[in-house]
Amino acid sequence: MKIAGIELRRIAMPLVAPFRTSFGTETERDVLLVRVDAGDAEGWGECVAMSEPLYSYEHVDGAAELIRRFLAPALAAAPAVDAYAVDEIFQPYKGHPMAKTAVEMAVLDAQLRIAGMSFGGFLGAVRDRVPAGVSVGIMDTVPQLLAAVEGYLAAGYLRIKLKIEPGWDLEPVRAVRERFGPDILLQVDANTAYTLADARHLARLDPYDLLLIEQPLPEDDLRGHAELAKVMRTPVCLDESITSARAAADAIALGACSVVNIKPGRVGGYLEARRVHDVCAANGVPVWCGGMLETGLGRAANVALAALPGFVLPGDTSASDRYYRADITAPFVLEDGHVRVPTAAGLGVEIDTAQLADRTTATEWIPFS
Repeated sequence: MKIAGIELRRIAMPLVAPFRTSFGTETERDVLLVRVDAGDAEGWGECVAMSEPLYSYEHVDGAAELIRRFLAPALAAAPAVDAYAVDEIFQPYKGHPMAKTAVEMAVLDAQLRIAGMSFGGFLGAVRDRVPAGVSVGIMDTVPQLLAAVEGYLAAGYLRIKLKIEPGWDLEPVRAVRERFGPDILLQVDANTAYTLADARHLARLDPYDLLLIEQPLPEDDLRGHAELAKVMRTPVCLDESITSARAAADAIALGACSVVNIKPGRVGGYLEARRVHDVCAANGVPVWCGGMLETGLGRAANVALAALPGFVLPGDTSASDRYYRADITAPFVLEDGHVRVPTAAGLGVEIDTAQLADRTTATEWIPFS
């Protein structure tokens, strides 16, 4: 493709309720969208960086600046572009996977719309719908948590993930198990909130038969996770530590995890996410698709990814109304605990132009000639 230019668009997306994790509370997403104009088609990408560098070093303003100063000029200098070329073009620029993912996603969306192929078809999806889990943030009280979990189970979600941190772990997990019984699929996510010194404490989660404990230790502590895995019966899953297919292979070889959460924005794009999936599948390690409170654009791509064969656990592929009262695409809805994989060309969803205009806070057009 020959790209005529890139539009950077900022939108403000209020959440239906505050979402609290061990690293902070979000009430509104400041979203950076990337639109590429490829002449015969346009493509959309979504940057999942937060407003502040809390989940990772990336943040929205920094991602916009990187695209503006470096990534867009690099694409403009290329005679022709497709999604495979994007990674090579961006190779000289270190890090910033979320910014790179947004551009790759937009290029791939345009490319597939021109080819008449869906995201799922391109990535290798084998299912037409995927099981949906839900992530439940840290609450002020246990009764609040129980009411929230009850609502999500009544809605049909097939897996519950509880965010935990020191001081909010054993009691909420015990309360959810006692209230809803041993049959619900339950897991916890610490977002790096603990250290290896907490290993014996975390092992006290074992009696609650969790699917996994996600990223309990800092992202750079693979050895610590390997040691923790020897102490806990609960499977250790890595999130922030998995930054590439190579990182996944290293973590598996070290025994640092037995499950992997794949987030395309964290690994640098959907092509690399597929490589992480392939590495894990080759090693018999189950994977699931994590979420970053995406709009319908990012959710469409994630649902397509989650339809690959190695995604055997329910992911954070919630319905749109879990986070937003009104989305910028037609909403994803829960159907018998599952979300449908879009089948139309590209991302398979169309922008709701009225909602997009209502939510837009800034736009910038970067011409390539």
